[in-house]
Amino acid sequence: MWFRKDRAPKEVREGRTSKVPEGLWVKCDSCRQILYNKELARNFKICPKCGFHFRLSAPERLRMLFDDEEWVELDPGLRSSDPLRFRDSKKYRDRLREAEEGVGPSDAIVVGSGTLDGIPVIIGAMEFFFMAGSMGSVVGEKIARACERALADRRPLILVSTSGGARMQEGILSLMQMGKIAAALGRLAEARVPYVSVMADPTTGGVTASYAMLGDLNIAEPNALIGFAGPRVIEQTIRQTLPEGFQRSEFLLEHGMLDLIVDRSEMKATLARCLRLLWDGRPAA
Repeated sequence: MWFRKDRAPKEVREGRTSKVPEGLWVKCDSCRQILYNKELARNFKICPKCGFHFRLSAPERLRMLFDDEEWVELDPGLRSSDPLRFRDSKKYRDRLREAEEGVGPSDAIVVGSGTLDGIPVIIGAMEFFFMAGSMGSVVGEKIARACERALADRRPLILVSTSGGARMQEGILSLMQMGKIAAALGRLAEARVPYVSVMADPTTGGVTASYAMLGDLNIAEPNALIGFAGPRVIEQTIRQTLPEGFQRSEFLLEHGMLDLIVDRSEMKATLARCLRLLWDGRPAA
């Protein structure tokens, strides 16, 4: 036989670990390219190969928008009291504790006060990694208080939404936040204080059906999923195949549901230009 293996393969030593640290690389969910994590972070977590926007945490979002990455957090101590004592496969209070320990924020939104390109603003960013960004009573209360603070201080309000919808573990107490926030935004509108809604992937359910679509200006990131029910649920209900790109931000812009689609790297500059057009900082007449 002309082919012969002269040496046996090396044995793998038990307990031997790789010298390459974990977390250095990440795979793009869209183009499947392997990306260097630090390079991705420098690029606003946008894939340099295909432009796919990775999800951001709420603190990352606020650092991206506030000047010098500095802000004062508003109402950081609010936590759900589990009023319904809800339990499915585990207790709701246990889910809340695990989410806070694993993610950091005490609930699915972080609200801060600071400046954006020199403009005093209040910004709320939803935390998708906390129970899929679901809206419960704490989220509703923080947004309502943000509206009241924006009204009292006469500062424009920006809300960045990324959510799976209302939180079922709080039942009607979650759903009532939709009307509560809409009323607070109505008072802001009467005082002619701007409210800008920014929608990231995904923005669905009761969040879309309320404050996410109530902005004086409604902006979305590219290819963000935005809708009430998900496309799979709709297809199963109406028994029809949905159009290509249905419920993506480009589809919504084409059909008049959005005002702008803005790349994340341009978001801060775009918001600053829009606020200067909407707001001069003077008291309402």
